[in-house]
Amino acid sequence: MRIIVIGGLGNFGARICQRLAQVPGLQVIAASRRPHHSVHRFESGVTLATVALDIFAADFQARLVAAAPELVIHCAGPFQGQDYRVALATCAAGAHYLDLADGRDFVAHFAAQVDAAAKAAGVLAVSGASSVPGLSSAVVDQLGQSLARIDAIGTVIAPGQQAARGVATIQAVFGYAGQAFARWNGGRWARQYGWQDIRRFSFAGLAPRWGAACDVPDLALFPERYPSVRDVEFHAALELTVQHVALWVAAALARLGIRLPMARWGAGLDRLSALVLDRFGSDVGGMRVQVSGLRADGAARCLTWELTAPAGHGPQIPCMAAVLLACKLARGELALRGGRTCMGLLTLKEFDAEFQRWNIQTQITEQAR
Repeated sequence: MRIIVIGGLGNFGARICQRLAQVPGLQVIAASRRPHHSVHRFESGVTLATVALDIFAADFQARLVAAAPELVIHCAGPFQGQDYRVALATCAAGAHYLDLADGRDFVAHFAAQVDAAAKAAGVLAVSGASSVPGLSSAVVDQLGQSLARIDAIGTVIAPGQQAARGVATIQAVFGYAGQAFARWNGGRWARQYGWQDIRRFSFAGLAPRWGAACDVPDLALFPERYPSVRDVEFHAALELTVQHVALWVAAALARLGIRLPMARWGAGLDRLSALVLDRFGSDVGGMRVQVSGLRADGAARCLTWELTAPAGHGPQIPCMAAVLLACKLARGELALRGGRTCMGLLTLKEFDAEFQRWNIQTQITEQAR
């Protein structure tokens, strides 16, 4: 299978390129707006061909069609504010499509915008093949098997301060500061604000951290996928308290009408963090998904799945769903066609081999609620 990874030299795209290059039968090409050479050699020693593709160029679709992909993996975020030109161009090229989108509206509206084109082309187009909702929904599906009714779902992602960060990710995360969004709370939609609702969270293998509310696709998708659920929440738990304080202040100012250009400052803030703050943090990250509800016997239970990623391997996690789906498509194991979000396509067990590859530890605990 011929795979083109758009943003293939970036933080997540490069990881996907190098991982898929190890799979027999896959021809992986790294696409970038301005590749310096026709061949790129990664620090790992993996060497791949490159192609120049700018998703905002007027001739993007024509150039993508000419590149003759069988699968396109879109990693060029941030996805907040993007349209569906890459997915539609991929359908025009007759290729399958995956993306790592974490933008709530982008993922939630993807099927409505892309399904018809994907079905007409006879391809599968999937949005959100990342930590959310790709991995998070697989976890909830697994935990939910022990419950007759799901009442609440809470997800927390805790990146290691020293783990590699992409500028697009920084722009997206910081861009949430002070932004209002809807959260399913108490069986109804309530307003919440980005980088507010700060709480203290504990994790297996990590010191306790503060976490703040962020807007992700799960908040829109889970109330429909799990009809009994009454509360769905998501928090991001940065390692250093000073960062939470700064983002909380920026969010508070935004709510007062003083909006700082946090997203535009993303690259500069990332460099500042690397120079000044990284030394005070670690390279260990984590993720936690907690599902509460009732068992068939009426007992109220809380099940918690936790992940600990050592040695700076946390950024591999958002890449796993796309890697697994690419391999399934190459093996002819996905007969579905059309546009959809990345839910119900992967089981939690299918992630196990990738977790083991990066020495990522997981565990599930259960307690009375």
